Amino acid sequence: MNYKIAPSILACDFSRIGEQIRMINSSNADWLHVDVMDGVFVPNISFGQHIVKTMADLSEKTVDVHLMIVNPEKYIEQFRKAGAEIITVHAEACPHLHRTIQQIHDSGAKAGVAINPHTPVNIVENLIEDLDLVCLMSVNPGFGGQKFIYQTLEKIRTLKEMIVSKNSKALIEIDGGVGLQNMESILKAGADVLVAGSSVFKSENPINTVAKMKSLFSEN
Repeated sequence: MNYKIAPSILACDFSRIGEQIRMINSSNADWLHVDVMDGVFVPNISFGQHIVKTMADLSEKTVDVHLMIVNPEKYIEQFRKAGAEIITVHAEACPHLHRTIQQIHDSGAKAGVAINPHTPVNIVENLIEDLDLVCLMSVNPGFGGQKFIYQTLEKIRTLKEMIVSKNSKALIEIDGGVGLQNMESILKAGADVLVAGSSVFKSENPINTVAKMKSLFSEN
């Protein structure tokens, strides 16, 4: 089974952020996931464009930027210039979602849409063919270390059916509460990309944890 692991830098030790990114570079991870929060759309504040640029300059992995912010259309070009290769915006934050997706593509980045746990997946049905990624939040956004919401599994299956029926190339990314204890059921439901924060960075050996995540099905 082909799938991607995207460690979330939000869960790292910020006093050693450069070292932590270099550690991810040396791992089997595929992407580096960066959560940008504004304290408005979600009840937390994380990184701005300048910090994202520093991360992107250090990262040898695909830089996957998740904008948990209001008015994301104002900042698409700035985050693209900062090094974002994938830019994901929230459906709940975009009154003109199709236009924002076009804006992301025009910037040269791949375009994703994230949806919160309470949001049905059919919100992306009319633009699924234009998307590179759909990020299903499997926790309520804003803080790391939360427990996985298992209703997400049904949402994955529904979304996968939609993607196949529309002949879309969109990847399904799962963000929140993902770890070795549940990733097999998540992947079998149809996910393509797993965002892993605490389960990687809080483990005793993050490199080994990523290796185990990447080799899950080869060990079965």
